[in-house]
Amino acid sequence: MESPLQCEISKDVQKAIQYLMQDELIGLPTETVYGLAGNAFSTKAVQAIYDTKQRPHHNPLIVHVANVDAAKALCTQFPILAEQLAAAFWPGPLTMILPKRTMVPDLVTAGHNTVAIRIPQHALALELIRQLPFPLAAPSANPFKRISPTTAQHVADYFPHTLKMVLDGGPCLKGIESTIVGFDTDTVIIYRPGNITEQDIERVTGSSVIFYEKKDNQLIAPGMMAQHYAPRTPLIFTSDWQSAILQHPGKKIGLLSLSRHEDFDVTQQEVLSVHGALEEVTANLYAALHRLDVAGLDIIIAEAFEESGLGKSLNDRLRRAASK
Repeated sequence: MESPLQCEISKDVQKAIQYLMQDELIGLPTETVYGLAGNAFSTKAVQAIYDTKQRPHHNPLIVHVANVDAAKALCTQFPILAEQLAAAFWPGPLTMILPKRTMVPDLVTAGHNTVAIRIPQHALALELIRQLPFPLAAPSANPFKRISPTTAQHVADYFPHTLKMVLDGGPCLKGIESTIVGFDTDTVIIYRPGNITEQDIERVTGSSVIFYEKKDNQLIAPGMMAQHYAPRTPLIFTSDWQSAILQHPGKKIGLLSLSRHEDFDVTQQEVLSVHGALEEVTANLYAALHRLDVAGLDIIIAEAFEESGLGKSLNDRLRRAASK
């Protein structure tokens, strides 16, 4: 019996275009995480994204475009605040929720009358998207609720036989998913924190910024699930990692921390920044989680960050990784 094809890791943009034009999916490099990308206008390709990820259909997808004009073509409105944020942060790790035109399939938006749009800040991704006659729907290229991928190999490991190709753009430089925002008159609403912080947005717009409080199970924006980004190994998220270690004697423990801690006996420690810089932490977070998850550990203990700026975004990811 013939063995199934292995997912190819390649830098060949033209081959990636051929697959996408045939309604196939590819792994797409971006500055945040790798995406599972398909033609956003093709219900066949979009359905394949949901099926491949085993993602529930009430969880909308982000649409990736090449420029602001392409973004505006998908929207019925592009408010002044959106113009300001696009000028400051696109291309970049910012996704905006905007009222959609009918050309955007309801399958992409989970039936909402809004669409999530961004322009990735990655040369290879932009080279690809600029040559396509359609935008790309691209959630993170991982099975639903698992750790997001930040290398082409992560994607190929997740989908060795269901995905034909990952376009290899190197390790993701930002390393966590985009900030997602929406608008209510003169207010910017953050649905998911990311590399672009509340302070960054306020500096550009001069407007108030609020964080969305989810009241029910309705997912207005992508990335709002309570459990997400999770390793298979149980993860404890805590500001008191010393006590957490002492509470698990005899266990094989992985420690995920900002800086190195020498005084505690753990099986494996992942130091997220040699310089204590949170930008470095975001770039390293998921790759470190991937390494810990395959190390045969009993538990992973993740150290909480200060709840402000990028620390808020990192805590958001780790809190959800720990949620069961």
